[in-house]
Amino acid sequence: MRPGTIHHKTHTSRLIIAGLAVLIILFTSCRESPRQMVSGSWIGLSSEISTVAPGEWLCFRKNVELYESEIKLTIAADTKYWMWVNGELVIREGGLTWGPHPKAYYQDTITLDQHLKQGENVIEIIVWYWGKEGFAHKTGPQAAMRVSSDVKSLVSDSSWSAAKHPALSPLTGDPYPNWRHAQSNVLFDGSQITLDQVDQALWGYEGPWHPVEYVSALEKYEAVNRPIPQWKDFGLTLSDQILPITADSAMTLTIPLAHNAHITGYMEISAPMDSLRVEIFTDNLKGGNEYNFHSVFLTGKGRQVFETPNWINGHELRFKIPQGVTVHDLGYRETGYQSAFEGNFSSSDSSLNKLWDKAARTLYVTMRDNYMDCPDRERAQWWGDVVLEMEETFYCLDRNSDQLSRKAIKELLDWQKESGVLFSPVPAGKWDKELPTQMLASVGKYGIWNYYLHTGDKDMIVYAYPIIGDYLRLYRQDADGMIIKRQGGWTWGDWGDNKDMTLIFAGWYALALEAYSDMAALVGDQTTHDSLSICRERLTLAARATWQGDAYISADHEGSLDGRAQALMVLSGMADTAHHDRLITALMQEANCSPYFEKYVLEALYVLGRDDLAVSRMKSRFGEMIDSKLTTLWEGWSLNDPRWGGGTYNHAWSGGGLSLLSKYGLGVIDISPAYDTITIDPRPGHIKKLHGRIPSIKGPIDITVDNTAEQIKVNYEVPKTIHVIEAYDQ
Repeated sequence: MRPGTIHHKTHTSRLIIAGLAVLIILFTSCRESPRQMVSGSWIGLSSEISTVAPGEWLCFRKNVELYESEIKLTIAADTKYWMWVNGELVIREGGLTWGPHPKAYYQDTITLDQHLKQGENVIEIIVWYWGKEGFAHKTGPQAAMRVSSDVKSLVSDSSWSAAKHPALSPLTGDPYPNWRHAQSNVLFDGSQITLDQVDQALWGYEGPWHPVEYVSALEKYEAVNRPIPQWKDFGLTLSDQILPITADSAMTLTIPLAHNAHITGYMEISAPMDSLRVEIFTDNLKGGNEYNFHSVFLTGKGRQVFETPNWINGHELRFKIPQGVTVHDLGYRETGYQSAFEGNFSSSDSSLNKLWDKAARTLYVTMRDNYMDCPDRERAQWWGDVVLEMEETFYCLDRNSDQLSRKAIKELLDWQKESGVLFSPVPAGKWDKELPTQMLASVGKYGIWNYYLHTGDKDMIVYAYPIIGDYLRLYRQDADGMIIKRQGGWTWGDWGDNKDMTLIFAGWYALALEAYSDMAALVGDQTTHDSLSICRERLTLAARATWQGDAYISADHEGSLDGRAQALMVLSGMADTAHHDRLITALMQEANCSPYFEKYVLEALYVLGRDDLAVSRMKSRFGEMIDSKLTTLWEGWSLNDPRWGGGTYNHAWSGGGLSLLSKYGLGVIDISPAYDTITIDPRPGHIKKLHGRIPSIKGPIDITVDNTAEQIKVNYEVPKTIHVIEAYDQ
């Protein structure tokens, strides 16, 4: 028995105001009815003027007299848009990558009030047309935008004007962004425009204007309201370098960033002539051994201000300045997902504190339009990564992050093929391959069910239940009850060596069955719930039959035991309890898995009661990342080893330690949906002191743990709506 006592506890008091105020409002006959939304049409530049190629930028303009207040708009564009009202930038990088499902797009809803004036108003929109398929985007057939409004004169129709932006274009020539991306690099030719202040309306374009045409091909696509907030804008940060400086010869000026972030580059310069080339990029231009994004600014003669429209990421922002150019100011704007770091973790072990903080930073930099495996090489929503990213949000971010999780789940389900196959990444235009083990993880205990457990979002389970059932029915068991491996489009079990794929499939399938059985009970499908018990029992017997004295090893596995397989046997509950001690030894002697799967190996040690080994292994395995000067965690154990998928240095799938330290280290485990009931049972291992906050859906849970040789002392504060079970050893 592990010694431990609850030394002290307090409960957060919450003021409950009882009573009901009844307001009687007398409506007069002259009261105005709410204005109804009027649908606009998809419009683009008249093809008689010009066609719009992938990577080009379209300008739209509307002069309109307005006397209403709080005007509501819905705006959609293929692909991104920027919006000005009376010369003031109102939306920076609006829109989301397409699509909610293969024939749908997202639209933003915006309310305009303080930006308007009585009488003449000017509405201006620039649209960046990606026009290519990618790992995170399904393109439409033509560059266009659509505005609907509760004021008819604002809707997109033939009264709008359009033009191609003369200064903005796709940057041609190597290095191009790698093939997974739908968007291009950006070229801005300052010699084609007057640009003397940042955020100038339409970035300096004043005309001429041309007629628009209706884009009927887009009318058959379905509109889906944007399910996540607009981006958080942290404002401009200016360099502390001594400026101005004139380049006597070509030079590179660097701004170190406080952390890895999504940024746009800003500069104020003077040039002696047109067409001098300024390059803007980060240290992560070639992240993951493949080229990503950068921008080029061609100068106009004289003084000009410019901010790149396309975001990039890294730890250093770099400006390659040509000879003769004077730099008056440099800076950057950080933007990101609209969520705050409300959770935290600190302890007497500085290495683990660094690991937690780096995991949180890595998570945030892999969130935007969708969860990403990385913000450089792919920006793609691989669902093996999403399972870990969603869980991390529950321990470090505010509940705005749940909106991105719900969006990810809905997209996964709505891209299901008619055959029942689920695949990722989605949205996607150039990928449709199924990774069966990632899909099983997604629909299972650690995926969609874990989302429900933390949020209480029953509607999502009701929606997901039949779709998940169609997918799980694609799997078959052999005569002994073992699950038959599905080849899928890519039978990926993990990076690294020595994968026992038979048992990896069995473990993930067992976890999916467990979650689906719980879903069946939740939606009232008792027949399915009962039948799944039989299926699960047969699978367990077959999996246990692979025991070979020291570990579970399937008959067709070539090589020594696989730690991944042992971890999944433990986490799925299929491992015989009589073998737990030997499984601890088996888990500790093998280290072939990637950082992605390491989370599950560490969690198995926690489940087996060896938090001491989990903590020591966590520090050992992630030691190089912890000690690195980088603020984010890597895709693999080495940045340059091709076995680890290419080696990006910002992969949130390496952040499982964040979840484990908060869940098991602090000991806060939700055992009923939406934190109705939790257990508090810290498992600190060798850590002497721990403190943290869990930003639950019912409010913050604060825990302090003092781990001494004699006892574990715990102080906690929880919202009164949470029932606490003190599940500690006496």
